[in-house]
Amino acid sequence: MSNDKIIEVINLKKYFPIKNGVLQRVVGNVKAVDDVSFTINKGETYSLVGESGCGKSTLGRTVIKLLDKTDGTVLFKGIDIYSLSKKEMRELRLKMQIIFQDPFSSLNPRKSVGDLIGEALIAHKVVNSKKEYYNKVGEVMEICGLAKYHMKRYPHEFSGGQRQRICIARGLILNPEFIVADEPVSALDVSIQSQIINLLQQFQEEYKLSYLFISHDLSVVRHISHRVGVLYLGSLVEEAKKDDLYSKPLHPYTQVLISCVPLPDPDRKNERIVLKGDIPSASNPPYGCKFHTRCLHVKEICRHDTPILKDLGNGHKVACHLY
Repeated sequence: MSNDKIIEVINLKKYFPIKNGVLQRVVGNVKAVDDVSFTINKGETYSLVGESGCGKSTLGRTVIKLLDKTDGTVLFKGIDIYSLSKKEMRELRLKMQIIFQDPFSSLNPRKSVGDLIGEALIAHKVVNSKKEYYNKVGEVMEICGLAKYHMKRYPHEFSGGQRQRICIARGLILNPEFIVADEPVSALDVSIQSQIINLLQQFQEEYKLSYLFISHDLSVVRHISHRVGVLYLGSLVEEAKKDDLYSKPLHPYTQVLISCVPLPDPDRKNERIVLKGDIPSASNPPYGCKFHTRCLHVKEICRHDTPILKDLGNGHKVACHLY
């Protein structure tokens, strides 16, 4: 891992309008991503964790411009991707890819595996002949643990783990530098999860890949990450190096998440912290700290003032009035 920044996200916002009435007037917004900033270095895995619905997947897709931003800046190697023309963005797509969450729904059942993996080669005119096309597809399939003779088969003929390998091969075919991995193992058995995670780490070492790894499974995140960002209701509440976050979580929400991680030692048990209440609506978040309605350490200031993300040293940042 180097100190060269490959991704810089600056005050990024993504709002979805709420429309009502016959004229479909905008009456509000769902603030899926609300003023988020972070960086990812070359060869680094930056993980985003949080409950379902907190905006992780929306953030990942906005970072690579699969969704348009509402406000903010996204830089890829210093280039503002939202200032690029369609032609320029198409060229940049070679360097930015995504692995979707569900290997069962993200593969077109009417296309063979070879076509699914290799269609990007044709779309971007990377190959000049059929021989080069089949050689390239066969090579990346073997790298991902698939046999070349699988090329003519269809997705329904594969297990969940094999389908995720197909998705990874599809993401690697263009030799990208940055990959958004959107919960790539959540739909798989635990034994298969470890194989896919090890495969992603192997590719990172060999090809110096950078990952934005999105997950709600903190055990998986601990294994693969270099740094971790904790997202709550579309806002980043804590960010730290992996070991610092797991050994000393600062934000009350992070402490809750860490307390839910099972320990491998049967003689040790986490003191699980149980939250009261439901997650507030992203269309009408609470004033002040968004977490104050569920926080066990809430103060009066939390109800009125929004905390800023402060660096407490060694890259450990937290947005909390307790610090």
